[in-house]
Amino acid sequence: MKWEEVRRLYPDRFVKLRILEGHIENQVQYVDDMAIIQAFDDNKEATRELVRAKDDILVYHTGKEKIEIPIKRLFGYRG
Repeated sequence: MKWEEVRRLYPDRFVKLRILEGHIENQVQYVDDMAIIQAFDDNKEATRELVRAKDDILVYHTGKEKIEIPIKRLFGYRG
């Protein structure tokens, strides 16, 4: 499913989705295709699911034009 369709079906809501296809440009991941797992009416429930999300699962608000996930490099010091 494309993001435009998700936004049309679930206006102004949080949705939990699985990333099926995406690409990376300039340290930003863009999601091209997704499967909707759940839509939320309660923002607190959406926040709980966001905290639990990992790997290819994401919680995002349909008010956004595109799904853009900044990729941050983690530098660590091992001593």
